[in-house]
Amino acid sequence: MPVEILDRRVVLSHPKGASLELLLFGATITSWKAGSQRNPEPTERLFLSSRAVLDGSKPVRGGIPIVFPCFGPPIHPEHSRLPQHGFARNEPWKFDSVVMDNDAGVSVRLTLEPTPSIAAKYDRPFHLAYVLTLAEHQLSTDLHALFHNYILSPADQVLIFPLQNVRYYDKTAATEEDRTLAKVESRLGVDVRKFTDSIYEDAPQKYDVTWPGGGLELRTNALKDVVIWNPQRDVGSRMADMEHAGWERGFANVEPGETWIGQQVLSVIENEERFT
Repeated sequence: MPVEILDRRVVLSHPKGASLELLLFGATITSWKAGSQRNPEPTERLFLSSRAVLDGSKPVRGGIPIVFPCFGPPIHPEHSRLPQHGFARNEPWKFDSVVMDNDAGVSVRLTLEPTPSIAAKYDRPFHLAYVLTLAEHQLSTDLHALFHNYILSPADQVLIFPLQNVRYYDKTAATEEDRTLAKVESRLGVDVRKFTDSIYEDAPQKYDVTWPGGGLELRTNALKDVVIWNPQRDVGSRMADMEHAGWERGFANVEPGETWIGQQVLSVIENEERFT
């Protein structure tokens, strides 16, 4: 069956072998397996910590969680009662419908609306609709929110393009003054060999995340900002749900920013870009 609704998760299967798994808790994608045109054998494309908690008691470390309505620690007065990254990744979502099921792909919709639990933290009206589409070599997600992608890649070799000459803020800087100081990216390819937490503004909305032997293309629509993050040992070793050396196994966290209606498309690519 192309769509299986199990106890607390949904599994999508493409006739060519690609698959997608997501939890109803937080509507978090925990696995995306897809091959490439050169190598059709489905391969895991997302990082999921072996210590990730999947029982609905806390947000999942890895995969693609949803960030809404705030990114990072809440700073807006209306968000003062919210946890970091908002409530969407901490709440059970409702399976709404199968949107598409044909040879091109399979697509489902999940929804989240106010509940007493959410209203205690966030009392504004909202309706979130999350559409996920699985194709043979591609994953598309559509939502009013921010996507927090843990891309499975060797952290000491991965590079993200093209962000050269894009303005960004370095959230790892030692002082508040430096963290709020706009910088301009000078590198052709951005790496995550050290603790990285950078916000790029008005970015290209099309990125290649590459490493020796392959990579992914990320295209976005109406998501003009992007965050590059990897905790490395500095921060990762202090995360209870981060597996030992998981930051090396590893991943590059590439997350398009908040907007009204946003889309991202992840595609398997064959060739890598390297600059020395």
